[in-house]
This record gives sequence, structure tokens and C-alpha cells, in this order.
Amino acid sequence: MLILAFPDYVSQAQYLSVRLDAPLVEAVVHHFPDGESLIRLPPSLPEHLIVCRSLNQPNDKLIELLLCATTARELGAKRLTLVAPYLSYMRQDTANQPGEAVSQRIVGKLLAELFDDVLTVDPHLHRISSLSQAIPIKNAISLTAADEIGTFLKQQFGHALLLGPDSESKQWVAAIAASIGFDYAIADKNRLGDTQVEMTLPDRDYNKHPVIIIDDMASTGRTLAKAAGLLQAAGCKAIYAVVTHALFCNDAYAYILNSGVKTIWSTDSIDHPSSCIRLDKLLANAIKAIA
Repeated sequence: MLILAFPDYVSQAQYLSVRLDAPLVEAVVHHFPDGESLIRLPPSLPEHLIVCRSLNQPNDKLIELLLCATTARELGAKRLTLVAPYLSYMRQDTANQPGEAVSQRIVGKLLAELFDDVLTVDPHLHRISSLSQAIPIKNAISLTAADEIGTFLKQQFGHALLLGPDSESKQWVAAIAASIGFDYAIADKNRLGDTQVEMTLPDRDYNKHPVIIIDDMASTGRTLAKAAGLLQAAGCKAIYAVVTHALFCNDAYAYILNSGVKTIWSTDSIDHPSSCIRLDKLLANAIKAIA
């Protein structure tokens, strides 16, 4: 077994390497002036190669995974495992208008053709119940960071109210609340566009305890900011946020903090100043289970 890390995921892969007691090498990535990528792997590979890379900012990364996986097979790898804690192109699972590409199905098929196993964390799935419906292989494994987030929050707070900003977040919020004995509530959200949302909070007292908004990802930050504004209006004095995937596009991070959120925490699925909840134990246990 050998762990191959892309440059943007080396620090996380080092923790995974220690957990698995497996050697780690870094893929060489060079970008030509016209945007093309050159990928260089070790000239000799073992039968089992674990490729580590989160797929935020995915377009270049998907091409580079194609080059990497194809070359790894040519160099002798028989089994390729992709560890992609953040998995892109999962939200577009149907054609909302005639002629739209269903990217979940297309990218999932590509990954299934390249890799024998795909491991990810809290993927953004809507109308499907299993990751294998998007990535048609036996070992399409969807993990959740609920326990890791719950353990972290229990270290920070004696008690708090967990708030899910929409119905899709309920699965994570309820699981975390159950594991640490906190209360939770779920807001009602209607997305009007990429940066516009309508939201209402359930009717309850929000000034008794700190409130922690929990979501699987923060992209534009408008959902978290909207929730924070409503909490302030409801009298909440201590608002925090936790996300699994810290995408934080453009001004999102500052926008959330300016909305009244005291602190944002995220897992290390993506490198970001807020990333403090490590996933290496979760990922290593999942790899051991299928190795």
C-alpha cells in the first residue's frame, strides 16, 4: 500500500499515512502557461495505491485525476482507492431544464471507471440514498463527520442548541445532537438563487444557550449569514458555525463573520484557516475496513 497525495492535500495525507503505517509520496503537478497539467508519479508503484485529493475547485483536479489514475495503471497499480473527502458535482442530480447535463451521473461514471474504491465525507446528495447510485462501484463509501464534529463541540461547550439551516441539514444535525446530548432545531429555507435565500426559524427561545449553526458545506456563505441574522433578531447573543467542507467562495468567510457569527470551525477536508477538526481517523478506519 502506498499513499499518493496531491500538493493541496499533503498535510492531511501525512496524518493518514501515520494512521495506516503506510509510506507517503507526493504527486508532481506542473501547470503550463496555457493551463494544461503535467502529472508525474513514482516510476514504480505497488499493487494498491491510495490517491488523496479533495475535489473543491474541481475542473483542473478531475483532469489531473484522469491523468494520474491512467498512468498509475500503466505503472503497475492493480487497485486504486480515491480518498476525496470533498466530492464535487454531486448537487446536479437531475436535469431541471431540457438540455442540462446531469453532472452527478457523468462525473460519478468517470470516477467509477478510474478507481476501484471511492471514499468521501458528507457528500451533497439530494434525491439519492446511496453514493453507489452516483458512483456505480461496490466500494463507493460515504462517511459522515458527525462524530468528529460532535466530539469537538462537546469539548467547547457544556450545552448548546444546534441549528440546521434547512431540511437537508437535518441528517447531520440530528446525528450530532444525539451523540452529545444537545438540543437541535431545523430552519425552513427556500433558495431563490446562488446568493439569495429566504429562511424562517422554528418558534422557540434562542437566548438561553449558545447556538451553533451546522451545515455540510459553506460556499457563498449566504445561508449561514441569513441564519445568523435571524438568530440575532430572535435575541441570541452567542452564535457559532460548523461546516464539514469549507469552500468559502469569494467573500463568503468574511461575510459570515460580519453577519454576527463569532467563530467558524470546519473539518480539514479542505485547507482553510477554520479547518481544525481532523478526519484522518475516520478515513483510516474506512480504508482498513476495505483493505
